[in-house]
Amino acid sequence: MPQIKIYQEDEIPSPMRRFWHAFSDNPFAFAGLWTVICFLLLALFGPLIAPYAPEQQDPHALLLAPSWDAAGTVEHFLGTDDLGRDIFSRLLHGAHLTFGMALGIVLASLILGFIIGSISGMMKGLKSSILSHLLDALLSIPSLLMAILVVAVMGPGLENVFWAVGIALTPQFVRAIHQAIHEELQKEYVTAAKLDGANQFQIFWYVIMPNIWDTLIIQTTLGISAAILDIAALGFLNLGAQAPSPEWGAMVSQGMDNLLTAPWTVTIPGIAILCCVLAINLVGDGLRSALSPINN
Repeated sequence: MPQIKIYQEDEIPSPMRRFWHAFSDNPFAFAGLWTVICFLLLALFGPLIAPYAPEQQDPHALLLAPSWDAAGTVEHFLGTDDLGRDIFSRLLHGAHLTFGMALGIVLASLILGFIIGSISGMMKGLKSSILSHLLDALLSIPSLLMAILVVAVMGPGLENVFWAVGIALTPQFVRAIHQAIHEELQKEYVTAAKLDGANQFQIFWYVIMPNIWDTLIIQTTLGISAAILDIAALGFLNLGAQAPSPEWGAMVSQGMDNLLTAPWTVTIPGIAILCCVLAINLVGDGLRSALSPINN
């Protein structure tokens, strides 16, 4: 259990400092944060530090094992695929596609979901009820299945994957924000603000918004991990990034034919997906604990 620290009255820390102490006391969340930062740096600068171009082929280095294997070489640290392409370079370029695209999708979904969820959350009566039931119907469909349906209509490709995953994740943000605002409207301090003469915008921006930041932050971390999995799954099913794209899910799909003879072509991008999603989930759990009323 986390230890409770007692402060003197003149040294009570700020809410941000208390949040950071609560978050950093969780070793798994802190390790996940550093891992996410590393993936973010790879997404930004990976293409610049990659030793080879992602499509560059070497006919003299087909299915070359990673460097720690007796048959491997330092020139190809993580080995090569069946076309002689450097897996390490493709992995770095893939971070730019998979992780970078996931961040862009979640940002767009967050903005759209925040607008729709805020408007619907402040509504009352029949309109709010209809939207709530509509959201329940949309959320009954798994996000990956909805993304597959959208891609089936729009066609494969990275641009369509962006729209498909974004459409699939937006209802989750709308529902989370709608529910958070609806719960806050039942609080006594909202009633007090109404009695003081505050209008709807003032109630939302100055009274409700400061109390739903934790919902936005936690939902964003969950959305990023879901977006990465959906992007990779669509790439694996050949509905997303197409060959010779170095997107991680597509790399796993392209390496399946050589799973027995060259397992590193599948396991290495698969481990990258696993580590990225696991790190984001650890950060999300840490944020949930640090933002809980117990720690505040």
